[in-house]
Amino acid sequence: MIDNYLLEELVTFASEKTLAKTAEKLNVTQPTVTRGMQKLEDELGIQLFDRQPNRIILTDTGKLAAEKATEVLAVNRNFIQQLQNYAARQSVIKIASIAPGPLILLRVKSASFSTQISIDEKFITPDQITASLLNNENSIIISDQEIQTDQIESRYLGAENLYVNLDKFMYLANSQQVSFKDLAGLSFVVLNDIGPWKEIIQKYIPNAKFLYQEEWAALTEITKYSSFPYFSTNITTANPRPRTSKDNRVRLPITDEAAKMTFYANYLKKQKNSLTPLLNKINQTWPNLS
Repeated sequence: MIDNYLLEELVTFASEKTLAKTAEKLNVTQPTVTRGMQKLEDELGIQLFDRQPNRIILTDTGKLAAEKATEVLAVNRNFIQQLQNYAARQSVIKIASIAPGPLILLRVKSASFSTQISIDEKFITPDQITASLLNNENSIIISDQEIQTDQIESRYLGAENLYVNLDKFMYLANSQQVSFKDLAGLSFVVLNDIGPWKEIIQKYIPNAKFLYQEEWAALTEITKYSSFPYFSTNITTANPRPRTSKDNRVRLPITDEAAKMTFYANYLKKQKNSLTPLLNKINQTWPNLS
């Protein structure tokens, strides 16, 4: 059986045309490519390359071999992807987060995932991430920091941007965007369990008052009968929970750097292959910053 790496070298050479470019593309040395080509010819018992003093080109047979190798590699990749997807569907992937936004997205989009997921509703703290992964308590932990160790790595998922929803009759509602300083002295109705965002709004909005609510239903009821502003993000607005018809708020982006949080998936390196299909899907469904 011919190793895939030999077919990869052949296909790459057919595309790049030179040994130097082929080696650069594959991130190997030129002698490695040369040995691989000779080995491929030996295993096939066919001449694939026309070697000239200062040049090497594919023979007609070599060109046909490159076309067929492309097809074989595509079949092999599809084979691996199908097995990975099937294996992912056979197990439940446990996911935790340091903030609510990513978990809201996962709950909303979970039906479109081919992988079964279990969401830990209790937020995890940054100093718990490493132990939780190493102890297999969670397979993926979403945080705002990358972790790169011998056993753990991170992958970028997306960003969450904070917005404020202001009564349309407020003078600020005529703006296109606002800063935290613009919101100084206002009173906000806020969900209590909002992870790191709680510390951010308390730190950056001067002299503000926050009316914390334990449940979304209570917050919705208050916004229905009052003009208190409240916060949302590009993720929370992806939640199909309907807004009340009496909500006259204007949604404005907050421009401060602190109003944007970048999220990464942290996981064990040895589980990367099995988690990749799910991570790809999360990337694809992550809401834009709009």
